[in-house]
Amino acid sequence: MALFDGIKRQLRSVIQWEAPGADVLFQQWHGNGEELKNASKLIVGPGQGCIFVYEGRVKAVINKQCLINLETDNIPFWTTVTKFMQFFESEHKAHIYFYKQTKVLDQKWGTNSPIKYDDPKYKFPVGLRAYGNYSYRISDPESFFVNVVGSENDFFIDDFRRVMSNRLVHPLSDFLAESRYSYAEIDARREEIASGMDAKLQQEFHRLGFEITDFRIEGTNFDEQTLKRINRIADLSAEAQAAAAVGLDYAHMQQLEAMREAARNEGGGAGLGMGLGVGMGMGQSMANTMSAGFGAPETQPTANAASDPMQKLAQLKKMFQAELISEQEYSAKKKEILDSM
Repeated sequence: MALFDGIKRQLRSVIQWEAPGADVLFQQWHGNGEELKNASKLIVGPGQGCIFVYEGRVKAVINKQCLINLETDNIPFWTTVTKFMQFFESEHKAHIYFYKQTKVLDQKWGTNSPIKYDDPKYKFPVGLRAYGNYSYRISDPESFFVNVVGSENDFFIDDFRRVMSNRLVHPLSDFLAESRYSYAEIDARREEIASGMDAKLQQEFHRLGFEITDFRIEGTNFDEQTLKRINRIADLSAEAQAAAAVGLDYAHMQQLEAMREAARNEGGGAGLGMGLGVGMGMGQSMANTMSAGFGAPETQPTANAASDPMQKLAQLKKMFQAELISEQEYSAKKKEILDSM
């Protein structure tokens, strides 16, 4: 049996990448125990390439579909190989690798951790996560072998995905810092960010022997701390608009809110009435001040105006409609005003 196996190896005539897995990018040819020195033909199939590596260094590359008679054809690839192998015998390490030349499509990417930058408009730190997809192809097999594959016998699409993920964060951070997009602009600017990212990535990845095609950002989200800051800004903006609707600026509205809390904590009608009464008086005073600031004649509230129940009820309704007081507070104060008539 051993003698038959030895003869079979001597008759071996073909080196080829047979039925490569869909997830394989680079693979060393092992020949199922056959010896490279006894082969006489090399077949490179469609979408494949071939590299001859001698003592860890790339010595020759085939990047197109072909069939080479290694014993007779005057092909630069095999001429290079035979310079390092005497009569197909060599005491040194010589290997043939096959690689995929076709595009690898629709690969997912995502940032492993939030990307930190300062929001240029609101001046607070932002933590942004992003995800999307891309396609790529090996454009320089020698550089890819040396800089990415390294000493691995086989290199898979999942291995490449880890390489890609590790190199995404820094270019994306740089681009966001340079472009100065506020958090509110991120979703609307995704195509611009993807285009800018693509330009930065091409420079980086070209040195590694591959090119990215169709780089896209499908979505973004913010970390918990950023969301808290965003929600706080939204709440403050809504409160400021509500205050403006009843003639208050934001500072006076905050004072009114403090008095409301004091009234709640005191409990009972007296505390509630005091807090709301002072709030309405302040609101009327603020409205007069704002009117004077815009050129209207400044008027001083009279004792009769301050005690006019119709004005009190109108002011109370505005505060309720602006959601500055609750329905329970509105009803209680309204009853108090009506009972005093």
